[in-house]
Amino acid sequence: MTSAAERPLLFLDVDGPLIPFGSSSGHPRAAAAAAVGAAGRGNSLLARLDPGIGARLMALGCRLVWATTWMEEANRTVAPRIGLPRLPVMGRPDTDAEEGPRGLHWKTRPLVEWADGRPFVWVDDEIGTMDRLWVTAAHPGPSLLHQVDPAEGLEDSDFHALAGWLDTVTRD
Repeated sequence: MTSAAERPLLFLDVDGPLIPFGSSSGHPRAAAAAAVGAAGRGNSLLARLDPGIGARLMALGCRLVWATTWMEEANRTVAPRIGLPRLPVMGRPDTDAEEGPRGLHWKTRPLVEWADGRPFVWVDDEIGTMDRLWVTAAHPGPSLLHQVDPAEGLEDSDFHALAGWLDTVTRD
């Protein structure tokens, strides 16, 4: 797979995967983010962002897409702090969340539509059984719904799992 259009998509949530809800002392580089004033500009949780995580995400070789309630604010506030360029943003659907099966996350249908059969990874802390069932039934291509521990955020083990899956999908 060589072109950007052929690369797998990676739908990325902010709260939980990038901003862990556990102690900020659990991430050694979070202190560096705080030192450059991230916490002093409004949301104190921004100090929990790992400034090196953007490079790790880019190294996966996917087309990154924000899939977060932060919407465009992720490009203005989060991306510069973690070294990501401006990314496309998956919008919130106009339909009522109650229209789908009980337990289906509001992101599930839109990301399957966005992927349009292409391989994708969804990195989130709120992936449930109904989301997995929906994707299996509605998406003809390969997919990985990777649930991150929201207390820890993305860790080495998560990156190893993502890279391993991507390796199997992108082999020629």
